[in-house]
Amino acid sequence: MRYGIMTINRMEAAMTLLSRIESLKSRHSRIDQQISAEGGRPRPDARVLMTLKLQKLRLKEEIERLSS
Repeated sequence: MRYGIMTINRMEAAMTLLSRIESLKSRHSRIDQQISAEGGRPRPDARVLMTLKLQKLRLKEEIERLSS
């Protein structure tokens, strides 16, 4: 099967985009785990939780933007 250069470039761009989205999803999951761990402490740090939740929201927005 022969592919033109433009087709290969598009395929590479799509693969790069998918890799980026998967990386963001992985970071989102890790932050969610950190939020759970911090929230499970006897005296969770509100500033840490707020920072983590903001990071998680930014990642979610980026994932949605790239996925559309």
